[in-house]
Amino acid sequence: MAAPGRTELARRAAELVPLLRENAQEAEEQRRLPEKTIAALTDAGLLKMRMPARYGGYESDMRTVVDVVSELGRGDGSAGWTMAVWMISSWMTGLFPDETQDEIFSTPDVRISGILSPGAMAVPTDGGVILNGRWSFNTGATQSHWNTNAAVLANPDGSHEPVMVALPIKDLQVIDDWHTAGMRGSGSVTTVADGLFVPEHRLVRMGPIIQGAPLTNSNAGSSIYRVPFMSMACTTVGASCLGLAKAAKEVFFERLPGRKITYTEYEDQSQAPITHLQVADATVKIDEADFHAYRSAEMLDRKAGAGEEWTLEERARIRLDLGAVCQRSKEAVDLLNTASGGSSIYQDVPIQRIERDVQTLNLHAIMHPNTNLELYGRILCGLGPNTLFI
Repeated sequence: MAAPGRTELARRAAELVPLLRENAQEAEEQRRLPEKTIAALTDAGLLKMRMPARYGGYESDMRTVVDVVSELGRGDGSAGWTMAVWMISSWMTGLFPDETQDEIFSTPDVRISGILSPGAMAVPTDGGVILNGRWSFNTGATQSHWNTNAAVLANPDGSHEPVMVALPIKDLQVIDDWHTAGMRGSGSVTTVADGLFVPEHRLVRMGPIIQGAPLTNSNAGSSIYRVPFMSMACTTVGASCLGLAKAAKEVFFERLPGRKITYTEYEDQSQAPITHLQVADATVKIDEADFHAYRSAEMLDRKAGAGEEWTLEERARIRLDLGAVCQRSKEAVDLLNTASGGSSIYQDVPIQRIERDVQTLNLHAIMHPNTNLELYGRILCGLGPNTLFI
């Protein structure tokens, strides 16, 4: 049976928006996605989008990923973000040896979370490594089956290098510390490895992954793996910000009819010129965020299909697009939140949650607009990147 295409998957995601909005407050209170939300995402087949086809995955292209993640973010920022992380980590698993993939993808609709920041030290031992360390901001970890996490490998010659390790969640300790201002439903807890043995086949060097080296496993012929990891990951997570901006516009207009502007003569907010300026300005910013999200997705799909090499400037431009998506999305949400009045602070009014979620995502180390703008500006000025994550 052929994998569902872009239109079908986008439709499935859009149909989940009412359910996600209905469950969003419960997600905030539980500080993780409700099981009924996960069941709906699973039943829609969305967990298969970035799985290898030989395990029943769809190998969806990046434009489809942006469609789906932004739709989910339109329903609930935490659901969109968590699905983005699961998609990225499923893709990452496809870089591991076939033995590891067979082990992980043997679980139907497996959920894989992951952390790119190397929070642990891996020391070689017979047949693998001993892992010690911790990873904060581990999105969806308690509701996942596996983790693909970064660590630092201490080589026998005294050198160190970043690696990715595949870990069963049951082998990790969980610290329930996700008490935050935003993205509460993402369940981004801290996990700990304490003297954990990791067999050699569950470890891959990160350097070649970041640089986009050709695969040597059974996924080598798949076009979705002909892209740099960071470019793919940045485009995926940026879509959740775009979804939040679109959600802000929708919920603002849902509350607009009949609202007045207190302490003024405007009995109908929609008649006030300031409202006209605010909604028009927000719309322009959402359109700009949409442009940058799909520009990066289109570049990924086009170059993957052609098998083209990536220049440093092109990689940096994807980071630029991510920063622009986050910045413009936040600006749009800020405008609409400001226009929503004092009654919008109640927890049953979605705009306050959307505002907190988009602010939280803009503080993410990879997504922070200033960091991404600086990186691209360095390249334009003839300097080298000040990061390996490009």
